[in-house]
Amino acid sequence: MNTIRLTVSQALMRFLDQQYVSMDGVEYKFVHGVFGIFGHGNVTGIGEALEFGGTSLIFRRGTSEQGLVHAATAFAKQKNRLGIYACTSSIGPGALNMVTAAATATVNRIPVLLLPGDIFATRQPDPVLQQVEVPWDHTISVNDAFKPVSRYWDRISRPEQLMSACLNAMRVLTDPVETGAVTLSLPQDVQSEAFDYPESLFNKRVHVIDRTPLSERSVQEALLHLKQARKPLILAGGGVHFSLATEVLQQFAEKFGIPVAETQGGKSALPWDHPMNVGGMGVTGSKAANILAREADLILAVGTRLNDFMTASKRAFNPDVQILGLNVASFDAQKMEGVCLRADASAGLKALEIAMEKEGIRTSDSYQQHVRQLMSEWNEEVDRLYAAQIPNGNTQTAAVGCVNRAAGTKDIVVCAAGSLPADLHRLWRSQGPKTYHMEYGFSCMGYEVAGGLGAKLAVDPDAEVYVLVGDGSFLMLNSELVTSLQEGIKMTIVLFDNHGFQCIKNLQMVHGSAGFGNELRYREESTNRLTGNYLPIDYTAYAKSLGAKAYFASDIESLENALATAKKETVTTLIEVKVEPGTMTEWYETWWRCGVPEVSQNPKVEAASQQMREGVAKARPY
Repeated sequence: MNTIRLTVSQALMRFLDQQYVSMDGVEYKFVHGVFGIFGHGNVTGIGEALEFGGTSLIFRRGTSEQGLVHAATAFAKQKNRLGIYACTSSIGPGALNMVTAAATATVNRIPVLLLPGDIFATRQPDPVLQQVEVPWDHTISVNDAFKPVSRYWDRISRPEQLMSACLNAMRVLTDPVETGAVTLSLPQDVQSEAFDYPESLFNKRVHVIDRTPLSERSVQEALLHLKQARKPLILAGGGVHFSLATEVLQQFAEKFGIPVAETQGGKSALPWDHPMNVGGMGVTGSKAANILAREADLILAVGTRLNDFMTASKRAFNPDVQILGLNVASFDAQKMEGVCLRADASAGLKALEIAMEKEGIRTSDSYQQHVRQLMSEWNEEVDRLYAAQIPNGNTQTAAVGCVNRAAGTKDIVVCAAGSLPADLHRLWRSQGPKTYHMEYGFSCMGYEVAGGLGAKLAVDPDAEVYVLVGDGSFLMLNSELVTSLQEGIKMTIVLFDNHGFQCIKNLQMVHGSAGFGNELRYREESTNRLTGNYLPIDYTAYAKSLGAKAYFASDIESLENALATAKKETVTTLIEVKVEPGTMTEWYETWWRCGVPEVSQNPKVEAASQQMREGVAKARPY
């Protein structure tokens, strides 16, 4: 056996550079590069390997460890999990900064490889700079905090451990069921230790992503329910995109006359104006989709986790509805007492299509007319909201509409948190698949700007990426704006300034509060609360100070002009638009469960609590 003497870091980078995935006979390079911030825990190990190791991996320097993992997550999401970036950090605070983003990747089932530096495996020196000492267990470091948010976790304490760790990491990263954040914790001394690795470790490896077929038994069980259904509804989740099943879904819906509602992850599976597309589903969904969900006698849930926003906290459907869970993960397929149809979304839909065609299954003309009527009414509502005006201010819905009209057929919208996800899920008119990029599994504030960077890296350079972000989320994490300038990766950031966390203020007020602690206001001496004037933050000046192009839009006309100018810019551009609080969309035919105090000094809160208990009683128990 031929060997080559390399450090752990050099070997790891060589291994990653030779990893590929194959799906439907098409081969893709899997690891494109490494995002990182160097410190004493990785600069002389992984840093040296990237500088002198001779691989094709590109290194991209981030400005926030959390942000760079968000960027890697967005890249992999936009690539339909067929390509990733690894992320490296120093020890201690640098490593811990990645934990939140690791959870974001894992919740969304997105492959991300994390390579945090760790304390010395020799325990000398002890304690090292930035080490958190655990007096009762010296085997623990802060990197153990990654365990609950990782799908695979390992600590490389000896150079030879790297070999099995790399193979296990790739096993999880390329598995559609198991994928998420993978953490290989790298003590800084071990990173630089050498070992005689077998040359075969660095051969090209192609990891084949096989499509899980739908068993014949499952097909027949599904048919029993599909033949009886008179008002079926498809709920399309992110798995439709990851299995490259958008065309298959469209053909399925058309052939059998079944309307399609979309989750946040599934949105853009069908064009917005497709006759079978009834829009977003659930708490952030359209009126049409939510009415059809309540009326449905069968739900075919394709590639979705069925979270509480999509199911309106298990109240979206009538109590007798039959759920068919078509999902590559049985964990998701059986939720809400669904019939488990364990299969890849594309393969599963094709198998059902063949069987249903033989049975002559198709919805009635009257049902399809009902669907068209609901969608006609909903499109009128979207038009109304996109044109909504108020005196001396801008509505959020009109500003969203303005950006929507400016976006081209290939352009991508990126968002994650606040009130914008609801407006986008309900109103945004996606023209093609993968043009809607929403991180709503974790709804992680601060994902947006970093996510825009990662999404832009993954797409056709001619496609514009529009990052829609509220001021609250922008303030939480905007540092990868600088990375985009450094790397020459252009995106357009549309910052909706409504003076704070208006989404959560609205949630307060719905449940009895007058609004407390959520706005960017000065503290008022008379009340000792944040009830003073709004903070006069100049986001345009801030973006310009970083080197970005920036424009202020005082009204919809100036927003249109700024968007047109931004298309011509070659660097990241920020457009600040003031929107009045409370001008986002409201709930349509839906409900959401919150914990409301049963006892309060405010009778409105107690009344809201009673209403909540009544609502809980009407929800499905499991």
